[in-house]
Amino acid sequence: MESTAPHRNEFVQALATGLGVLRAFTPERPALTLTDAAEAAGISRASARRMLLTLVHLGYAVQAGRTFELTPKVLELGHGYWTGRSRSEVLRPVLTRASQRLGQSCSAGILDGAHLMYIARVHTERILRVNLDVGTRLPAFNTSMGRVLLAGLEDAAVRRVLEGSPRTPRTELTRTGLDELLGEVARVREQGYAVVAGELDRNLASVAVPVRDQDGRVAVALNTALSTAPGQLGAEFSAEALEAAVAEAVPVLQEAAQDAEAALALAH
Repeated sequence: MESTAPHRNEFVQALATGLGVLRAFTPERPALTLTDAAEAAGISRASARRMLLTLVHLGYAVQAGRTFELTPKVLELGHGYWTGRSRSEVLRPVLTRASQRLGQSCSAGILDGAHLMYIARVHTERILRVNLDVGTRLPAFNTSMGRVLLAGLEDAAVRRVLEGSPRTPRTELTRTGLDELLGEVARVREQGYAVVAGELDRNLASVAVPVRDQDGRVAVALNTALSTAPGQLGAEFSAEALEAAVAEAVPVLQEAAQDAEAALALAH
């Protein structure tokens, strides 16, 4: 493979120094003096001063007395990277982190009419796994992500979607009654997450949470599989085991949803 390391005459030291100064700013140290910046970037005070004043001139930093702080304009530097990525690409690292923490597959989906459509999915390395991939469409009424997405709609819109859906039962546990489903969607909206156990498949359960756009509307749902017996997809779900699995998964998914909201906001 051809090396990507630049030749000495192609390396721009001034650019590298400037980036080093930018990286010196952290959440723990949002305001830096010349000495702080020089020490963090490993350069002289004179070099740090030139770099910082250049950032001020370009609008990427402001000076207040002896200290310097970055401005929101620095977000423009990553704009090309974020806007060049699809929503699925943006969400995949978020799902990967959640999957690693939970030891379960994690997915993201959007509402497509009366259906849930998978737009990103991270599998665990299990011998048995559910065959769901990007592009898969499932009924929204009997899936955890579908109910979370329905909960993001107005009541009248939820009713229209459910009335227009066949609502064919997949198992003896599938809830199909209109009033019952409207009540369940309202409960999901109130509690902030949806749990579906045995309604899509008798031996499968999942929990989902919403991801909101910058206007506060539910745009995407994230979910994870639930297992009452570690490493066993086909376990029967007792109420106690299901409650424990939900209690473990919901905080992780809610944290992932916050990460997803931040990442998607940057992508736009």
